[in-house]
Parts: sequence; structure tokens; C-alpha cells
Amino acid sequence: MSKRNSSRPVLRVLGAMSGTSLDGVDAAVVETDGQRITGFGPSAYRRYSDAERACLRAALGLWPGEAPDRLAAAEAVIQTAHAELLSGFEGIDLVGFHGQTLAHEPRGRGTFQAGNGADLARTLGVPVAWDFRSADVAMGGEGAPLAPFYHHALARHLSGTRPMAFLNLGGVGNLTWVDPLHPAPETPGALLSFDTGPANAPIDDLMQARRGLAYDRDGALAAQGTVAEGALELFLDDPYFSRLPPKSLDRNDFATMVRLVGELCDADAAATLTAMSASAVLRGMEHLPHPPERLLVTGGGRLNPVLMEMLAVSLDCPVVPVEDAGLDGDMLEAQAFAFLAARVYHGLPTSCAGTTGVKMAIGGGEISRPTAGALS
Repeated sequence: MSKRNSSRPVLRVLGAMSGTSLDGVDAAVVETDGQRITGFGPSAYRRYSDAERACLRAALGLWPGEAPDRLAAAEAVIQTAHAELLSGFEGIDLVGFHGQTLAHEPRGRGTFQAGNGADLARTLGVPVAWDFRSADVAMGGEGAPLAPFYHHALARHLSGTRPMAFLNLGGVGNLTWVDPLHPAPETPGALLSFDTGPANAPIDDLMQARRGLAYDRDGALAAQGTVAEGALELFLDDPYFSRLPPKSLDRNDFATMVRLVGELCDADAAATLTAMSASAVLRGMEHLPHPPERLLVTGGGRLNPVLMEMLAVSLDCPVVPVEDAGLDGDMLEAQAFAFLAARVYHGLPTSCAGTTGVKMAIGGGEISRPTAGALS
């Protein structure tokens, strides 16, 4: 670690993310003091096998203490996959470990990310920041999304001078509006972020159920179909879309989507679910305080040309993958948890009213050290 003209040391942090798409674990290195991004390091990906993915799917919706055999099996997959991937990196000061969200009910039972950061710290021999969401939920926040503080740092890293927006199209879609002229992410007016609605998850579930495939590669099946407008209208009648942000979703909150397309042929069902994901984003854009200069898209959905075209023809701003700004759309979420881990280490906030609706800016997460005094 080094000072690099900052009162806080710059850390070489390895972030890991296993998202709601259940495809695998992303890992990426960011050099940061928790405020500025000073450099990007290597990245890697560890795909879940079909058996591992089935194990994780079987645990979705579980809370601690429920179905202990299924939960233990899922946690074993999560720990093993992360340890295998993260052990391949060298020269790391700190790890940011998100774990795997199995259940998210901020206005009910809370939020649950399976995975044990203390065990991972002992395995890797490196301090691990983890349990990023619990404190936010305990303080009345939604616990999600958490990447917006990183989006703010990216906007400033890109020397932005006008509001821009980041759209993550993972299993669930989330949107972040950023005004980079505000120096700190927790400053009122700097950020507005929320989950837009389902993104890839229902499409992936459809492909798995009907075709035995993990996802609709290149939107090829959706491109062959016709959108069922009636089903789309029923979907958009859900009160979630008119609810003011901040707001967040569980992966399975819109399970009715698949039922709405249940009578459609495969291609029409895929086209309709893709249109639902795009329309959820369009409804979300209506909540932004000012139109963004551009919409930078990350996550697997940016690789779906049908979904991207649906967004591009309906919005007044450019809709482009984050690679157009020189960023890595495959690793942005992993990088975000590296950045957040540095903020946890430095005692900085990780969420605020504009991102999760929490009553005051709050720092989430805890740090587990492999030995006493490690990175103290």
C-alpha cells in the first residue's frame, strides 16, 4: 500500500461479486483510497458449473435456519468458488467479499448474503471486508443498490462535468444518476439510485426451463419473436414502477413475469420478457432529476443487442456499453465492492439517502482479519 498524495493510504483491493444471474464469480483489483480511483489491476472470472448453479438456485429465497441442508450446500459452493478464484491474486492488501444474495426483504426480514468473510480471510491470509448491506437495512435503508458510490467515483475519474447515468443489467436492473460536480457521493444531490425492475433473471429462467440453456445468447431467440403487448401492459401495471425511489427488489419479486408469457411460444416469450426488462428501465428513467448526458450500460444485458436496441430507440440520450468510456462492463460490480471495501477500511460511508433511502449516510460492512494486527 502507498500514500500517493492522500491523507488516507491507497490500498490494492480485490473485489468479488456473485450476482443474481448465478453465472459465476467476478474478481477485480482496484487501487483506491476509498475516494479516488488511482488505478485498475487484473481481473478474473470463475464460472459456476451446472451442478453448482442448480445448488444455488435451490437455495434462493432461503433465510438462515431454513432448509439447512440446501443452505449448507449453497454456502459450500460460494466459499469454494471464491477461495479458488481469489487465491490466484498476489499483492493484495484487502478483499471486498459480497457473498451471494439468497433473500432480500428490506421492509420485512432484512437481507441475507450467504458466505462467511471470516472463513475467507483465514483461507486467503488477507483481511476481508464483508456483510455490506446489513447495517443499512437495520437503519431503515433498502440495503441496495450499493454500487452507486463507486459510480460516483467513476464519473469523477472520467472527468465528467454533466450528470450521467449508469445502468447495470444483471439479474435485476439498477440505475444510478450521478452529478460528478459534487465532490462526495453522500452530498445531497450527488446521487439517485434504485432498482428498475427485473433484467436478465426472468429471461435466463425462461431459457433454462424451455431450452435447457443458461441465457439467450446475443438475444437470438428474442429477435425471432413478437412482443405480446397485453402481457407487457399487465407487467407495467405493477405499483413498483410508480413508487418513488430509492427502492430495491429481490431476484424473484417479479416471478409473475414468467406466468404472463406462459402461453406464448419460446421466441415470443423471450421477446416479451426482454421488452419487459427494457420497459422497466424506461419507467425508471422518469424518476431521474435531470436527463443524463449519456447512459452507460454494464452487466450481461449490455451484450444483448435486442435489449440494447429497445433502450436506444426509446431514450433521448446515447445508450452505450461502459466500454465506450474505457471501463470493463464485466467487472464493474466486482470493482465496486473493492472500492466499498476500501471505504469500510477507512471508515467512510457506503450508502446514503439518495442510494438506499437510509436516514443518514452510513458505513456498512465489517472487516475480518486472518491474524491479529493484519492491515491494522
